Amino acid sequence: MTPAPVPLNGPRFQTEPAELYREMRRDHGAVTPVVLDGDIPAWLVLGYRELHQVTGDPVLFSRDSELWNQWDRIPDDWPLLPMIGRRQPSILYTVGERHRERAAMISDALEAVDPSELRAQAEKFADELIDAACAKGETDLIGDYAALLPVRVLATLYGFAEEQGPGLVTALNDMVNGRETALAGQQHLAGSMAQLIADRKAEPANDVVSRMLANTAGFTDEEIIQDLMVMMAAGHQPTADWIGNSLRLMLTDARFAASLFGGRNSVAEAMNEVLWEDTPTQNVAGRWASRDTQLGGHLVRAGDLLLLGLQGANSDPQVRTDGSALTGGNNAHFSFGHGEHRCPFPAQEVAEVIARTGIEVVLDRLPDIDLAVPADSLTRRPSPWLRGLTELPVRFTPTPALGGTPA
Repeated sequence: MTPAPVPLNGPRFQTEPAELYREMRRDHGAVTPVVLDGDIPAWLVLGYRELHQVTGDPVLFSRDSELWNQWDRIPDDWPLLPMIGRRQPSILYTVGERHRERAAMISDALEAVDPSELRAQAEKFADELIDAACAKGETDLIGDYAALLPVRVLATLYGFAEEQGPGLVTALNDMVNGRETALAGQQHLAGSMAQLIADRKAEPANDVVSRMLANTAGFTDEEIIQDLMVMMAAGHQPTADWIGNSLRLMLTDARFAASLFGGRNSVAEAMNEVLWEDTPTQNVAGRWASRDTQLGGHLVRAGDLLLLGLQGANSDPQVRTDGSALTGGNNAHFSFGHGEHRCPFPAQEVAEVIARTGIEVVLDRLPDIDLAVPADSLTRRPSPWLRGLTELPVRFTPTPALGGTPA
């Protein structure tokens, strides 16, 4: 009897995703039939080699969502529309030469960001967030810190005013979690981007948006708005979860104890291990088959949706035969994608600077930090897409804010 397709939701993506991916692989192989909200079918690609094949062949496995053979079943209020969009003129759904031009526009705009200035901005905002809590002797490193830091840095890079940060955080979280508030979050983000573009057209500045507007390849305002939304969504929440997941690992695993008392090499090791074992971006939508094909022993029909199982591929026993943790320099994970639609290298570098700076500021400012709750009581957000903690309560010796003024 053929095992039934797996619902791509439910508490097991919070509590035991590694075991769930093992069961999928046991029952279905490297490619698993799944069902999305509304009983919509799709394929989840869990095999490392199969994912490499899908992401490396943009013709057979296209990013063109118009190919989807399920559109007649998708209602206008489907909560996953922000994740699996139709007719959105963003880089996510652009193919061929136009995609390469848009990727170059984004990369050029981000590559002009000065690394030392980026780190200084990240340190400034991180210190401000720590200042708000350091005199209390306790804080939640997710809600009070990691969930606020990346978007504040990115908003500054893009050209937003600082006071817009909290609203952007809420909108982004609503959008990526794919629940009932997803569409409202998407609308808030789009409106904010449109206003920023109008402001920068009137008064250009030394920021990412102004550089994108100065590009001569002829992109419309709507295209730039969509690309900015993609950049903000991809740059904020995964980076926040990278910070949170790395701090959780360092606070709960004895191998990283030295890093809590001044060691720094293990910060990079913990961050890399998270990308292999507990990556923030677990699953990504998607690719669409341009014709009937075979993949992982399954017949994939033209127009079928394939979801990229990044964490499943990272833990594929065919390539992780000894099951050991990878904390060294092995960066062959899929956490930033692969192929021409992977995360642009300048964007990856921005995320790494923000995440590492955020972690190091915590360790510098709160040197005797410790978990305030049992490690096994920590919980994850209910999302099959992004994996991050709901909270990370810690305690420490109260200290004054920078400059000697209590927070």
